[in-house]
Amino acid sequence: MTYLRYAFLAIIVAIAVTVALANRAPVTLSLWPESVASVVGASYTLTLPLFLVVGAAVGLGLVLGLVWEWLRERGQRVEAARARRELERLRMAQGVPQDAPAVQPRRDEVLAILEEPATR
Repeated sequence: MTYLRYAFLAIIVAIAVTVALANRAPVTLSLWPESVASVVGASYTLTLPLFLVVGAAVGLGLVLGLVWEWLRERGQRVEAARARRELERLRMAQGVPQDAPAVQPRRDEVLAILEEPATR
């Protein structure tokens, strides 16, 4: 399975390199349109290869999405922490030691057979 993962990653990297090589023409990014730049009196421009612009946009989108989801799921993390504290309080009230193992669910018989080591 590890080889399959490495093969998949190699294909993704090869595609990314191919796209980058095909899109290495320089593009100029401007902070303001020409009409606004003439009013403001400053024109900030930057010339970069197209693949860097696209890669930076994708990376920024991924980071913003990660932060957005982390903030959105804050309520669930707070609720889980509250539930853990409540569980610990109830365990202490019953006199169960903190390091006592949790009750193990009943194992599936088919999975138990598959997980057994081969004795051949």
